[in-house]
Amino acid sequence: MRVKDKVAIVTGAGQGIGRSIALRLASEGAKVVVTDISGKEFDTAKEIRDLGVEALPLKLDVTKYHEAHDAARQVWEKFGRIDILVNNAGIYPFKNFDDMDEGDWDRVIQINLKGTFNCTKAVLPYMKAQNYGRIINISSIAGTVVGFPNLSHYCASKAGIVGFTRGLALEVAKYGICVNAVAPGPIETPGTQIMDKEAYEAIRRAIPIGRLGGPQEVASVVTFLASEESSLITGQVIVADGGYTLQ
Repeated sequence: MRVKDKVAIVTGAGQGIGRSIALRLASEGAKVVVTDISGKEFDTAKEIRDLGVEALPLKLDVTKYHEAHDAARQVWEKFGRIDILVNNAGIYPFKNFDDMDEGDWDRVIQINLKGTFNCTKAVLPYMKAQNYGRIINISSIAGTVVGFPNLSHYCASKAGIVGFTRGLALEVAKYGICVNAVAPGPIETPGTQIMDKEAYEAIRRAIPIGRLGGPQEVASVVTFLASEESSLITGQVIVADGGYTLQ
């Protein structure tokens, strides 16, 4: 129960990594605010309630600051505190740069990078008021450690998240707020399940441990960063990729 009675907000928690993070934090004792734009946030919230833990599902478009602001206000009014924010919402549409237009670029940057800004901006006043907070941003090995073709917009957004993490960590440390990032490698998600079998196998063979990671393994790293066990860690990026980027 490493985050017992803490209040956590997880964005993009309707499926995949976000869902696993929400469920793991709940299993460790946190009251979890499950946000998504898909409607699946209600399904995740039900799973959490089935564990006997309090959950609040909220529909949230992270690209709109007023929605993030309203969500933070609702959480504060209901629980009286906001301890943990996990900025997980993101997309990774594959597209060759020659075929990419301004709209393609803007959509990825708006969701992945601006969404992280919007939600952080919304919760920081509450964290400062209580002199405590844990902000965990989900980045990626893409853009921060290695590059990937047909994902230049995604790489740019995830590299931006790391820069944001480091800069903000210095500004808010005096308020008892730690800001860190997790950079997953290839993870088994709904997106990987529709991949071409040959491409999937090529990725699997490139990972030294011999398999893709599971969403629950990313959730374990997030839970560590959300807990008091990580109280001396801020402004850091933890890579979780099974050794993929060591070669």
